[in-house]
Amino acid sequence: MSTALPPTDQLLYTPKEAASVLRFGRSTVYELMADGVLRYVKQGRSRRIKRRDLEAFVDSLESLPN
Repeated sequence: MSTALPPTDQLLYTPKEAASVLRFGRSTVYELMADGVLRYVKQGRSRRIKRRDLEAFVDSLESLPN
């Protein structure tokens, strides 16, 4: 199993790749998608997450006060 991150010029990410980029578990990414927090596109049975939607999700995260 490779731990290399996907290339940054990649437009679409699988949930597994998105989990790797976000450093979340794959099931967490699926939960975020199911809850509507993380947008995705669906083609047939495949789900893909746009790079800009990953960036928007990260931008929406707020840091917790110390």
